[in-house]
Amino acid sequence: MLDEKSSVKEQSSSTQVQPVSDVVWYDPDKESIWTRIGISGESFKRAPGPVYRKEDTLNGRTHDEHRHDMEREVPLLPEKLKNRHLQMIAVGGSIGTGLFIGTGGALATGGPAGVLIAWILMGFMLFNTCQAMGEMSIMYPVSGGFYNLSNRFLDKSWGFAMGWNYVLQWAVVLPLEITAAAGTVEFWRDDINPAVWITVFMLFIFVVTLFGTIAFGEEEFWSSCLKLFVVVLFIFISLVMVCGGGPSDGEYSNYVGGRYWNNPGAFANGFKGVCGVFVTAAFSFAGTEVVGIAATESANPRKRMPKAIKMTFWRITIIYIVSLIFIGLLIPYNDELLGGSGARHSPFVIVMTRAGLGGLAHLINVTILVAIMSIGVSSVYAGSRTLHALGEQGYAPKIFAYVDKAGRPLWATVFVCAFAPIAYVVLSSNGGTVFDWLLALSGLSTLFTWASINLAHIRFRRAWAVQGHSVDEIPFQAALGVPGSWSGFILIVLVLIAQFYIALFPIGGSPDPEAFFKSYLAFPVVVFFYIAGFVWKRETPKRAHEIDLVTGRKVWDTAEELNEERARLRQRPLYVRLYTKFF
Repeated sequence: MLDEKSSVKEQSSSTQVQPVSDVVWYDPDKESIWTRIGISGESFKRAPGPVYRKEDTLNGRTHDEHRHDMEREVPLLPEKLKNRHLQMIAVGGSIGTGLFIGTGGALATGGPAGVLIAWILMGFMLFNTCQAMGEMSIMYPVSGGFYNLSNRFLDKSWGFAMGWNYVLQWAVVLPLEITAAAGTVEFWRDDINPAVWITVFMLFIFVVTLFGTIAFGEEEFWSSCLKLFVVVLFIFISLVMVCGGGPSDGEYSNYVGGRYWNNPGAFANGFKGVCGVFVTAAFSFAGTEVVGIAATESANPRKRMPKAIKMTFWRITIIYIVSLIFIGLLIPYNDELLGGSGARHSPFVIVMTRAGLGGLAHLINVTILVAIMSIGVSSVYAGSRTLHALGEQGYAPKIFAYVDKAGRPLWATVFVCAFAPIAYVVLSSNGGTVFDWLLALSGLSTLFTWASINLAHIRFRRAWAVQGHSVDEIPFQAALGVPGSWSGFILIVLVLIAQFYIALFPIGGSPDPEAFFKSYLAFPVVVFFYIAGFVWKRETPKRAHEIDLVTGRKVWDTAEELNEERARLRQRPLYVRLYTKFF
């Protein structure tokens, strides 16, 4: 076994491309540094084969009887993301305008109690969704992340719909984020044509994308560090403000407590207000599933993915819930500044400005700008990787399966980046209307994605049991198992019903057909892609005993081996067990 592995390594070090079994391996380490980072002409040429991996499975072990399958199934995308990248993508990758700005409109719509109810329920749903995704992604770290899981465990037509819907979602979000970044700068300067800032931010995203996966990982790591630092700083400062410890020239120099929960109240628009906040809560969590896509470009996902998935609990609890508690305590829901789209309407900025801490308001606005650009970079990453997987599976033109020597899915990346210039539309007189419809395209897409992940997990567990496998063979198990996935799926259905209700009977207005279709535009888009996938492939869902549990599987440890590991963990000190469980 070890001799075989060492011989493979010796072969790969002697020449650049080596045949192992029926696989032609490619070792990018033999290329120049300029090719590896993606800025030489050579870097744009097609990679000759799958990237050579130092370890095909976990703990450096590869079972001989499965070596051939694993070599044949190894994806073309290289493993460039490190553990710190994956952890920060999980913790802070999706923190953006949904938290920093969207929570202001949510507070005006639902009130402080309505906001907390919506975010807690959506947080519980997302916790179960991430647990389910982690369980499957560790077993099957295949290109395309959740799209491939839907394709495998649910239905190929539905997988086609989810894949293209996800690509379209991120392709549309890209120009929206660029425009939002340009609008954020108006906090400081509103005398410069927005086209200048749109160009600057678009070029920034293109440059980061040029350097490939490692640039994405570094950008996400450092931007997440900033976002987490600022949010935690806001929480501590807000605690002081609530207790009346603010500057004497600010609004929080006296005890605030629960003043605004009593007047104007805890709920802004009753039941309707709570229903109207759910989609905003979902939008603020959008992008969490990107960690599942990133897992395919990180070494040893079995070791690193559980830690990343567990960190989502702390992000939901500390970053979102605690922040919203303090926002609800410090700002009344009828505040005139709430509900706008610019940085001035961010509840984080409002609190710092009214506290007399203008410098921190500028810091928060810088963080908002960084968060927006981070989501823009993530848009290109997630959209291009999913489109690449569609190309590999034959659900998109084969040109999108092209991977260059720098490890970039080149033409898939170009396709997503081509949507960026749409940001200039905002300069026209009808730009706002166009962007409203673009936003509508991405509005409910995330909910369909999460519902698919939960359903895929339910089907995976069913197929796993029917085909004679034990749950003990699964190295990382979702915390609440199948019931957790069912609860996550049911919550998503309830949110869709709530959004349908609000779309038909909007808060403070009469039924509006245009507003209704904007709210539910993502639904007919998904239906269209599903029908197109079915007409193209003519395949029906497989029964549990027919589902393929072998292809792409990277964990072949037996139940006995995994139970031995669990038994060793149970013998460790209590603090070690607690740390392992929660971190």
